[in-house]
Amino acid sequence: MRIDSHQHFWKASRGDYHWMSPAVQVLCRDYLPADLQPLLKKNKIDKTILVQAAQTKEETDFLLDLAANHDFIAGVIGWLDMDSPDFPRQLELYSQKPKFIGIRPMLQDIPEDDWILRPRVIQSLKLVAQQDMPFEFLTYTRHLPYVLTALESVPGLRAVVDHVSKPEIKNRKLDRWSTLMARVAKHQNVYCKLSGMITEADHKTWTPDDLRPYVEHVLKCFSVERVMFGSDWPVCLLAGSYDQVAAALQAVLKPHLDKRGETAVFGDNAARFYKL
Repeated sequence: MRIDSHQHFWKASRGDYHWMSPAVQVLCRDYLPADLQPLLKKNKIDKTILVQAAQTKEETDFLLDLAANHDFIAGVIGWLDMDSPDFPRQLELYSQKPKFIGIRPMLQDIPEDDWILRPRVIQSLKLVAQQDMPFEFLTYTRHLPYVLTALESVPGLRAVVDHVSKPEIKNRKLDRWSTLMARVAKHQNVYCKLSGMITEADHKTWTPDDLRPYVEHVLKCFSVERVMFGSDWPVCLLAGSYDQVAAALQAVLKPHLDKRGETAVFGDNAARFYKL
C-alpha cells in the first residue's frame, strides 16, 4: 500500500483559513477530493493522510466528513484546543470518531515560539501520549529547542516532524537545523515527513539537488524506518506539481533505498506510525 502521509483539502468559503491571501493566489480556491484523485491514480498512491489547515474544530469536522465519504482518505490529523481546560473532553469525544487519528497545532503560526511548553499544553500532550495518539510538529528550525524540551517532558509521545521542520533551503542553511534534527531523531518514537520542501526552496529555480542534503541528513538521523513521503498538496503548488514533488523525492532517495526501503518510505512507515 502506497501512502501520501501529508495532504490537505479546503473550501475557501468556510472562511477560517487565516493564511489565505493574494500572496498565495494559487491556493485561494477550493481543493477537494475530485481534484486530487487523478493525481493519486497517476502516482499509484492508494491512501492519504488528510491534515488540518485551519485552527478550528469546524475544520476538523469538515475533514472528518470528507474522510467518511472517501475511502482513499485513511485518516485525519485534526486540530483541538490543547490550551483549553476542556481539552480532555474534546480528546475523549474525537478519539471515538472514525478516522480521527492525530492532532496538530500549527506551531509555525503561533506568536509564541515556546507555546508548546505552556503548562496546560504539556498536560494535554501527556494525555495524547497516554492514548498513544500521533502528534504532529509543524515547525521551523527556531522551534526545535522547544520541541526537544517537550519530548523530554513527555517521553512517551508518538510524534512526527512535518516538512523536515522547514529548513531554509532557499538560503542553503544547514548547520543549526541539522544539529537540532539529529537531537530530535534520538527520540526513537519520533518520525519525520519528507514533505513540504520545495516550498522552502526557490519556487522558480529549485531542483532535486537543492533538497538532497536535507533529505540525506534526515535519512541518516532517523533511518529508513522512520521517514515517510508526503506531497503537501496543494500547498506544493506554490512551487511545483504533485508529480514533481514525488519525482524529486524519488530521484534523491534512489541511491539510498533498496526495494524494501522504498516500500517503507512510500507506505509501510506511515501505515505503522498511524496504525492503519
